[in-house]
Amino acid sequence: MACLDLTGRDCLVVGGGRVGLEKARGLLDCGARVTVVAPDIVPELNDLPVEWIEGRYASWDLDKCWLVVAATPDREVNRRVFADAERLGIFCNVADDPALCSLILPAVHRVDPIAVAVSTGGASPALAQRLRREIAAIVGPEHASLARRLQALRPWAKEHLPSYEARRDYFADLVARELP
Repeated sequence: MACLDLTGRDCLVVGGGRVGLEKARGLLDCGARVTVVAPDIVPELNDLPVEWIEGRYASWDLDKCWLVVAATPDREVNRRVFADAERLGIFCNVADDPALCSLILPAVHRVDPIAVAVSTGGASPALAQRLRREIAAIVGPEHASLARRLQALRPWAKEHLPSYEARRDYFADLVARELP
């Protein structure tokens, strides 16, 4: 499991249907610059800050992309997107086809600056979404507030506590006191 910083990175969504909309929203939530390539798109995509390239996918659509999501109902197009991404060393997620993914997109619950991701490794997005909803009932604004306070203490701790272990224990104690 890894967390990628997509802030300001160029990401492509191939497909302008409901799944493409969901994936574009998720990428935008991560701060990515999103381009959608599709012959047509659902109207809601027009309301998002995405660039729409009207047409069918071509390998040059991946130029300058850091990550691509294939979200079309056409398995051959999705395979081509994955093959092109692999050849170019670009992270790729093919919606609903874990075998064609170099990257799995988890179900995420965000309470800035906290992001809790749940993945089933592609086995069951429905289960991941259910678990995300249950986690959302536990992780709330009070946790985000604590995270921001702890973040503000990090420079002080780095300067005044001599080792990783000392900093780890210091923060663990603060968290234990705040969240009994």
